[in-house]
Amino acid sequence: MQAVVLVGGEGTRLRPLTLETPKPMVPIMNVPFLERTLVRLKEAGIDDVILPAGYLPAAISSYFGDGARLGLSIKYVIEETPLGTAGAIKNVAQYITGPFFVLNGDVLTSLDLKKMRAVHEEKRGLGVLHLIRVADPSAFGCVVHENNGKVTAFVEKPKREEAPTNEINAGTYLLDPAVLDLIPAGRMVSIERETFPLIVAGPRPLYAYTTDDYWIDLGSPAAYLSAHHNVFDGAMPLGIGQGTNGPGANACEANSCVPPVFIGNRVRIAPDARVGPYVVLGDGCTIGAGASIRNSVLWDDVAVEDGARIDGSIIASRTTVGAHAVVRTGSVIGHGGDVASGSEVEENARVTAG
Repeated sequence: MQAVVLVGGEGTRLRPLTLETPKPMVPIMNVPFLERTLVRLKEAGIDDVILPAGYLPAAISSYFGDGARLGLSIKYVIEETPLGTAGAIKNVAQYITGPFFVLNGDVLTSLDLKKMRAVHEEKRGLGVLHLIRVADPSAFGCVVHENNGKVTAFVEKPKREEAPTNEINAGTYLLDPAVLDLIPAGRMVSIERETFPLIVAGPRPLYAYTTDDYWIDLGSPAAYLSAHHNVFDGAMPLGIGQGTNGPGANACEANSCVPPVFIGNRVRIAPDARVGPYVVLGDGCTIGAGASIRNSVLWDDVAVEDGARIDGSIIASRTTVGAHAVVRTGSVIGHGGDVASGSEVEENARVTAG
């Protein structure tokens, strides 16, 4: 069994975080999101992985190499131009040897891949699609299916009141290699808009696999912060609890940390600082005297000077938040940012370096 993880997207909704860091390398609890996906694949017995990459691919390949550190064999296929979901799959067809998983590179989920594989082996169709139920399907692709799971229709982003179902495409597929013959080569192809409807119209069916697993699209800053809250609260099981966690947990002195928090290596926190709840500090962060950080994720080597306040924000690596500066809810500061002492960053601001 192989897996194709689609990692070619530019992550435009996450900018400025993704100006230097490709979306698959954005950290979840200080570990690149893609690494957490690859570990899930390994745990499911899948050790042959293909990564179609296009945006900042060197950042991915230099980190993972050939995959041996994770017990995997990783092959990189670089897209010169964006090819879409199906186009990216077609572009790696020469390396596909049998049934294969396809995972969208921006989805965090607790889906049991072994159970999904068992469904595919039972149904013996052209593929199985993972679906989840959502309160409002209007922002997603609805998938209509019969009681036996056979997919009959796809409806892209319907009005909420017109949606035929609340079950949506959750971005994980298990496909028979015969699907590759249905995808034209050399151009952008959407698997959701072109390939899947073509299969539905043909003789071999697609099947739906609906679960209640945790699922979130990490494509926006709000979703990214929510994912960390969900990990702390146990909705997304990563083995990180409600307390003071991480390799640098002993950096919390006296009452400086209010759980849940996750602290990286080489972190320094002043005894009278206030860190938490729901805070992640990356490796090498320093938190000055009287500083306050709540509901936020700080990447590596962020310096928060004395008296600064950060709430509900994401701060990328190598940023300095000056003394008594205020970073308000929803703000995102890019790599190497410099928030001047005494200044204020407005709610939902996007701040690039400088």
